[in-house]
Amino acid sequence: MPSFCASLRKLKVLRAPLFAGLFLMAAGILPPHAAGDVLANPQASGLSSHATEPGVQEPQSPEPQSPGPQAQEPTAPPSKYDPAIFQKSIPSEQLAFLGHFAGMTANDAVRDKQFRKLMHSVLPDCTFHYGWDMSPSDAFEKVLTGSPLPVQIREGRYVTVSGRNGPYLRGRGFLWFDLQEGIALAGFYFHPTNGEPTPTVTVFSRQIEVKEESLKLSQLPPAFADALSLWSVESGVAPVTTRYFIGGFNKKILLEHDEDYCAPVNPATAPAADDCEQMNADAADVDLNAAYYLEQTNHATNATAWMLVGEDQVAWIQVRDNTCRIGPDRLGCRIRLTRERTHVVLSQHSVPHLPHK
Repeated sequence: MPSFCASLRKLKVLRAPLFAGLFLMAAGILPPHAAGDVLANPQASGLSSHATEPGVQEPQSPEPQSPGPQAQEPTAPPSKYDPAIFQKSIPSEQLAFLGHFAGMTANDAVRDKQFRKLMHSVLPDCTFHYGWDMSPSDAFEKVLTGSPLPVQIREGRYVTVSGRNGPYLRGRGFLWFDLQEGIALAGFYFHPTNGEPTPTVTVFSRQIEVKEESLKLSQLPPAFADALSLWSVESGVAPVTTRYFIGGFNKKILLEHDEDYCAPVNPATAPAADDCEQMNADAADVDLNAAYYLEQTNHATNATAWMLVGEDQVAWIQVRDNTCRIGPDRLGCRIRLTRERTHVVLSQHSVPHLPHK
């Protein structure tokens, strides 16, 4: 799909209301709060257009490299985790057998009938598109089978089973269990070639039923957020990657980045202020792009559609960039307005929908 910058180059003429709005803001006639309203919802200001143009798929990016030490330890967002989001915990006696895999490989685990039964019970019962349509359980079996990675058990309660042996599209994934709380989540990474943002990380848990259009990382257990970060580093997954969540309602929603890349756990590894703030801005852009795609595909778990870039989308980016061009905190302005726009897109269904398989 085209990048935001590439899309901007395609926009030759913005409509009169856009320039009028920018002029009024520059002249001090349009107050700042009104400018924010225009940016959050250009449709209400006459800036929206329903015309769209076909997206162009980006060349498949090279195998992601492990982030350098500066990007390895973003501070997890303040936890908003509520255990009540897990609808039904797994009895501890049904998870106790996982302790027997200590020192064994992920391949040993996935070959075990009891483990496979557990895996099927915790992953959503939906269709997932990993190269072609299949169940999430089948996708995880593909990346875990043959994996020599050891099963990890931390603090006597957190079990991680991971694999990087996906037969295509650089697939890799992990399953995570909390033996004490009886909860389970899983993460799956690959490079889609169906026209959606790529690469992607999808987090799964049948135990979570979310009615909203998005979920923040901080709403998941802090120990899982730590495991996801560690797995990403060890698996060469870039810290800023398109993320989705699929839960018990079998609906793909946005898993928002709300980490702060400017506040690492270890201050000695802190990146330069401009670099980390750029990562925060990139994360906001990635989330907005994913929101557009999710709305275009009706949040289908196996969506296969080329993303369209509409004039309203391109025009909004132009307004945002012009608004944030002047001021002491240009990136902060861009991040704030982009996150506001992401929630407008998800809540108001402002993007035309595409058919999907």
